[in-house]
Amino acid sequence: MRKLIMGIVEFREKMLPQYAQQFSKLALAQTPDALFITCSDSRVVPDLLASTHPGDLFTMRNVGNLIPPATSEGVSTGDLSEASAIEYAVLVLKVANIVVCGHSECGAMKSVFSRNAKLKSPNLDKWLCHANNAAFRLEQEGPLDDRLKAHDQLSQLNVLVQLEHLMTYPIVRQQVIAGALVLSGWWFDIATGAMYAYERTSRSFEVIDRAMAERMIARLAARAR
Repeated sequence: MRKLIMGIVEFREKMLPQYAQQFSKLALAQTPDALFITCSDSRVVPDLLASTHPGDLFTMRNVGNLIPPATSEGVSTGDLSEASAIEYAVLVLKVANIVVCGHSECGAMKSVFSRNAKLKSPNLDKWLCHANNAAFRLEQEGPLDDRLKAHDQLSQLNVLVQLEHLMTYPIVRQQVIAGALVLSGWWFDIATGAMYAYERTSRSFEVIDRAMAERMIARLAARAR
């Protein structure tokens, strides 16, 4: 807690002067380009990993980067917090992109994979059921990358399952079909610091280096035409 408190002081004394004008503008409105859905894990820091600034990302974080699917009426089958963030991002902020970002060594995925009942955590157990389809897919279809540890294999498949859950929301599906919204699946390897993006053509997560980034941006530009 001391580190957290002193970090606030350091920001106030050293960083705030650089951001003062930006915060003044952001106080009136925000226009983020993307909704970034990721895990609560302390090792995953979206603004650091994407070199973004205040106002760039609308971020939703929870254990396991999970999105409870919606009914045909668009009502969440799980916690309303995630559904509310999706609705606000799409309907109010009108983001053009939604990214679901999983990561290596995810505690949530380890729990789903091991089915550990020793924690006596009924709320967590109920929440993690939204990753059960990913576990089933791993068992039935196998991993995207068999070089990874089993829980990391699950983590990658979980990203794809949560993208499918996103598409159960009518407002998301309508915007995607209209070409106004793009869904992307990313995966962060904590050990190497590398970010990967899922490529449907290769059915694999590929590292986002400069060449990959240029291809991704070109595809986005083509869709915007």
